[in-house]
Amino acid sequence: MKRELANWFSPSLQKDMPIVAYGDYGFALLLVPTAAADYLEYERFQLMETLAPYIDAGKVRIFSINSINNESWLNNEMAGEHKAIRQNQFNQYVYNEVVPFIKTNTSSETPIITCGASFGALHSMNLFLKRPDLIDGVIAMSGVYDLTEYTKGFYDDQVYFNSPQHYMPNLADSWYLDNIRKSKHIHILTGSGDYEDPEASRKFSGVLANKGINHELDIWGTEWKHDWPTWRAMLPAYLEYKF
Repeated sequence: MKRELANWFSPSLQKDMPIVAYGDYGFALLLVPTAAADYLEYERFQLMETLAPYIDAGKVRIFSINSINNESWLNNEMAGEHKAIRQNQFNQYVYNEVVPFIKTNTSSETPIITCGASFGALHSMNLFLKRPDLIDGVIAMSGVYDLTEYTKGFYDDQVYFNSPQHYMPNLADSWYLDNIRKSKHIHILTGSGDYEDPEASRKFSGVLANKGINHELDIWGTEWKHDWPTWRAMLPAYLEYKF
């Protein structure tokens, strides 16, 4: 499996940000870490091993980036307002820096699908919904889509606009809705075992359905816990049968 590391000083985040790419060809899968983890998290937990057949076959090229959650919602020393600012800077980093990097290293026509588990699922969904002109779809595993689950009681407009469970019910802008509806790959997956919250996925699926947005809700059984063995099973299955 081809593996390449890169990094640059991010104007959006004002710090060096690394990225790792796996493979040569295929659609681009952009992985967002789970919580306060880094760009190599999915590799450390053997997800790349399970995805190797699809990477080596040229079905998918995978890019993985750092989280900044420990500089925002998971940082107990920061004021809520500053956490929200950092969240928006992270979004701009993805849109203005990571997406062009992926296009430069693939092609201008290569679809980009965001993907993440746990907190990474919320980020992946949010990144897609806010810029469906740049990102073509999402695979969200074991997520909750209400950002206030992570904000420790803080709430302002920027929390609202980064919380899909909050902003999607009120979204009426036809440009956003039409572009979101074009996607053939909106996948919401969850287990029903320990520490999973399938009701959060059902609730958000209902929001999308009410907006006429085609998507897939896939709830696995109680043997599937909120942990890496679940995600190592889910993502290869979706690459096999859905792409």
